[in-house]
Amino acid sequence: MQTEHTDALPRHVSWIENDTSQTALWLTELAGKLPRRIVVVDDTLTADDAFQLANQGTHMLWRGDYHNARQLLDALARRVDKKKRSKASLSPQQAFNHHRLAQSRRARLLGSLLLPLNGNGQIPLRRAPDVAAACKSVLGTLGEPALLPLRVLQGILGAAEWRRKGIVIPALEQSLHVHWGVFSPIRGEYIDLVANAPLPETDTAFDIGTGSGVLAAVLARRGIRHVVATDIDDRALACAQENIERLGLSAQVRLERTDLFPDGQAGLIVCNPPWLPARPTSAIESAIYDPDSSMLAGFLAGLADHLAPDGEGWLILSDLAELLGLRERSFLAKAIEAGGLKVLGRLDARPKHPKAFDVTDPLHEARVAEVTTLWRLGRLK
Repeated sequence: MQTEHTDALPRHVSWIENDTSQTALWLTELAGKLPRRIVVVDDTLTADDAFQLANQGTHMLWRGDYHNARQLLDALARRVDKKKRSKASLSPQQAFNHHRLAQSRRARLLGSLLLPLNGNGQIPLRRAPDVAAACKSVLGTLGEPALLPLRVLQGILGAAEWRRKGIVIPALEQSLHVHWGVFSPIRGEYIDLVANAPLPETDTAFDIGTGSGVLAAVLARRGIRHVVATDIDDRALACAQENIERLGLSAQVRLERTDLFPDGQAGLIVCNPPWLPARPTSAIESAIYDPDSSMLAGFLAGLADHLAPDGEGWLILSDLAELLGLRERSFLAKAIEAGGLKVLGRLDARPKHPKAFDVTDPLHEARVAEVTTLWRLGRLK
C-alpha cells in the first residue's frame, strides 16, 4: 500500500496534565494552527461546557471513553449547526462568502476536540477502534505521541473505507480507489462529457491536473494509445498511479510530476481545473478552489504551444463561479482569445449531484442553475 506523507514540517504542542508538562507532535496540515491553550477533559464534560470552551478558542484533549468522545462531537455539531434566521437580500457573492465563513467557523469549533495517538498511530482510550493502518496510510509512521482532532481522524477513517470500497465510475465500468487528500470523482457529469465528446484523430493526449487519474483512464479506455497525466501533488500522483495499474492501463498512461504541461505537443489536451476562484483552506480544497483562476488562466495561456496542428484542447468547467459573482462572464472568452485559441464547439451537462437539489443549501439558487461545459478549443490559424 502506498504511504501518503504530509508535506508540513513536524511541530510540537505542549500542555499541563497532572501538574506535569506534556509534549506531543502536532500535524499542522491536518490539524491547523497550533492551539493557544489545551485543557484535559473526560466523560464528565457536558456538551454546553465544551461548546463554550471551543468558542473561547480552547482545545480539549479527551481522556475518556472513545465512543463518548464521538457523542460529544455530535452534540457540538448540533450546536454549531443550529439554524439562525436567514439573512435576507444577500447577493450570490455575499451568500458564498457567508457560507465560507460559516464553514470555517464550523471547522474551527469542531476541530477543538482532540484525541491522543501513540507512536504506532493507535488511540490509547477505552473502546477505541484499531486505527493504526488508516493513520499510517496518511500520516506515515509517527514514532512519537501525537494529538489529532477527532473530526480529522473521522475523515481519515472515512477516506480509508472509501479507498477500500472504491467508487464505481460508469464510464469505466470499474471502480476507482481514491486516497485521502485527493479529490473524489463523485460528480459524474464532467466524466461523462469526456467519455462522450467526439475524439480528434490522435494517438497522444495530455491530462492536466490528473488528480485520481479518472480522465486519463477514460481517454485510454477510449483508445488513446499514449496519455501523459500530470499533477504537482505527490498524493494525487500516487493515487493515479495505483488506479492506472489496477485498471491495467500502465502501458498507455504515464504519470509525470510537473506544473500544468509536460514537454512536447499532443493532439488532445484535457484539463478540469478547480472551478471556483477562492483561496483553499485545506489540501483537499485545492481541487475546488483556484485563487485568482490561476490554473485556468495558465492552462489557456499555454495550451496553443502544446497543441499539435489541428489538435484540440478540452476545458471542462462549471459556470458556478459566474453564477456566484466570483468571476466575470467575459473572463473565459478573453482568456481564450488571449491564448491564441478559438472555440470549436461545446458540450453541456446539468448537475446531478445531491447539492443541486437541496433547497436548504445556502447556494441552492446558483447550484440549480449550474451548467458544466466541455469547451473544444483549437489554435487560431
